[in-house]
Amino acid sequence: MSKSCALLGAQIETGASQRGCQMGPASLRTAGLLETLNALEWSAEDFGDVTIGTTKEMPHENAAVHNLAETVAWIEVLNEAAFKAAQEVDVPIFMGGDHSIAAGTVPAMAKRAAGQGRPLFVLWLDAHPDLHTLDTTESGNLHGTPVAYFTGQAGCEAYPVLSHAVDISNICMMGIRSVDRAEERRIIDLGVEVHDMRSIDETGVLAPLRAFLERVREADGMLHVSFDVDFLDPGIAPAVGTTVPGGATFREAHLIMETLCDSGLVTSLDLVELNPFLDERGRTAKLMCDLTASLFGRRVLDRMTRSFG
Repeated sequence: MSKSCALLGAQIETGASQRGCQMGPASLRTAGLLETLNALEWSAEDFGDVTIGTTKEMPHENAAVHNLAETVAWIEVLNEAAFKAAQEVDVPIFMGGDHSIAAGTVPAMAKRAAGQGRPLFVLWLDAHPDLHTLDTTESGNLHGTPVAYFTGQAGCEAYPVLSHAVDISNICMMGIRSVDRAEERRIIDLGVEVHDMRSIDETGVLAPLRAFLERVREADGMLHVSFDVDFLDPGIAPAVGTTVPGGATFREAHLIMETLCDSGLVTSLDLVELNPFLDERGRTAKLMCDLTASLFGRRVLDRMTRSFG
C-alpha cells in the first residue's frame, strides 16, 4: 500500500540573522521535491504555506532578543498546522524558513506521538545545538532556541506553554561544530547525546546513528528528523546564512538518509535554513531534494548513469 507524505512550508526568517531563507519552501518546490517524492511511489501532496497575522511588539528582559512576537506567532500557527498535517498523512515534511520552525513542529509531533501512547525521538542534524534560551542568547537570533524550548528548559517562558515536551534523553545531535559557552554548559548539565564532527571523523556516522535508532526501536518511538542545511559542509551546500566549515560530506549525508530509510522509523521531517539568495544555480536546493529522496527510498541503482568508456 502506498504511503502518504505532504509538504508544509513556513516562510519564517525572523529567527535568523540574514534575510532570504523565507524563500526556502519555494526553492525546494522549484527543485522538484513534490515530483521527486511522487516518483518514488509515495502519495505526496502540497499543503501550501502557513502564514501569521500582524503582531504587537513583545519586549523581553534580554535586550538582545528581537522579533519575539513574530516567533511566538509562528510557533502557535505551526503547532496547529503541523499537528493537523500529521493527522492526514504518514510523514509530514516541514519546509523552512529558519530553524525556529522546529519550536512549532517538534511540539506538534510530540503531541501526535503522545496521542498514540509513544515517545517522540529527535535526530538533530545541525552545526549548532540550538540550546540557547531567551535569557542566554547573545545574538538574539531565536533560531538558536528551539531545542531548549521543546525540551522544557527554564528561560523560554515567553514562548507558548508546552502541552508535550520532548525528553532530553530522546535527542541525538549529529554534526555539531559551533557551540556557545552557555550551550556547552547546558549540554554537559543535561547529558545531551552529541556527536560532533570530530567524533564522526573518529567513528564514522553509522555507529552512533545505528545505536540511536536501536533506542528508538526498543522504545517503540516515533522519530522526527530536523535537518539544517548547515549540517552539510558549505563546499557542497553554500545556501545557508550560518556557514560553518567542516560539515558532513555528500557521502556521509546520503548514508545517513539511506540508513534512516532502512530503519523505517522516521515519521516526520524538517528541512530548514535553505537560503536560495546565497545558492549557486539551485545547487543546494537540488542536493536537499536528493537527500530527501534518499530518506524516502531512492537508491544509487535508481539513478544509474550511462558509461561512455
